[in-house]
Amino acid sequence: RIVVTKENTTIIDGEGKATEINARIAQIRAQMEETTSDYDREKLQERVAKLAGGVAVIKVGAATEVEMKEKKARVEDALHATRAAVEEGIVAGGGVALIRAQKALDSLKGDNDDQNMGINILRRAIESPMR
Repeated sequence: RIVVTKENTTIIDGEGKATEINARIAQIRAQMEETTSDYDREKLQERVAKLAGGVAVIKVGAATEVEMKEKKARVEDALHATRAAVEEGIVAGGGVALIRAQKALDSLKGDNDDQNMGINILRRAIESPMR
């Protein structure tokens, strides 16, 4: 199926050979590693996602144009947050990462009283979400 609009042409369930598609994806990924431009890297990532079938279309509708712009901004914020999490990594939720980090503080000793006080402040701050 092919959907053609004013700005886009989308091919859904194309008949391309999987081996050729995978070879092209590998070639694009190699280009991604070589490029120094963040813009080029992002465009190449989009191309890989489209070839791999990892494309999502989110349609935003609303009663008024103002409401639609607000909803669209929320969707874009969520998309940017998701991309950042994927690119930079995320940590376990619910304070699990803090609990794990606290174990490193248990064996840490400062060189003086000020450093020890700082370590204790950090230890209490890490525990505060669990109180």
